[in-house]
Amino acid sequence: MRRAGKVVRAVLEKVRGHVKPGATTLDLDRAAEAGLAEFGAKAAFKGYHGYPAVLCTSVNSEVVHGIPSAKRVLKEGDIVSLDFGAVVDGYFGDSAITVPVGEKIDPDTARLLRVTEASLRSGIAAVKPGATLGDIGAAVQGVVEAEGFSVVRDFVGHGIGVHMHEDPQVPNFGEAGRGMKLRVGMVIAIEPMVNAGKADVRVLGDGWTAVTGDGSMSAHFEHTVAVTATGATILTE
Repeated sequence: MRRAGKVVRAVLEKVRGHVKPGATTLDLDRAAEAGLAEFGAKAAFKGYHGYPAVLCTSVNSEVVHGIPSAKRVLKEGDIVSLDFGAVVDGYFGDSAITVPVGEKIDPDTARLLRVTEASLRSGIAAVKPGATLGDIGAAVQGVVEAEGFSVVRDFVGHGIGVHMHEDPQVPNFGEAGRGMKLRVGMVIAIEPMVNAGKADVRVLGDGWTAVTGDGSMSAHFEHTVAVTATGATILTE
């Protein structure tokens, strides 16, 4: 899983370099596919329940699962979530980053990105043997709501290993001390999805793309994290 995580991180950094005004989200998907080929890894997303691409590209008010398209052209001031998974020797890695397009991002949107990434760090810091899933959720939720943003509740993190999605579900909200206890050897994907407005989301007619119900901006950051005797080990960093 460390090897899969390293591939995921390297490919995401490669794709980040292609994010610029005038690029299409299909350009980003092709960059990710080329990165997979370079490492000899398999795509985790393409074909998963019929998903048609190797990368999820969610722009502005799109929360998750945006499908890359030659018609979706990035503009100065946009943000785009890049969610990517890879399989190496049967083991999965999964990570996401949200990237500004160009140099002129709205200050409130820049704060949304900072807070979402900080909430992921807070969730990861709660990971240790004997801690609970509620500890992780409460840590994420506390950071997000203190800044006046909303945690998406319709989508959550997940266990990961020889399958893309395994038990347990890992919510980005909750009550400290509640839920399953973490044990050494567990691996989970923690992935806050945070809206500038309300938490409500809806899925578009393509059956995949989830958008904010009120049209507000949304950000998404994710790491694959192993529970070790000394705490969290991030496998996708």
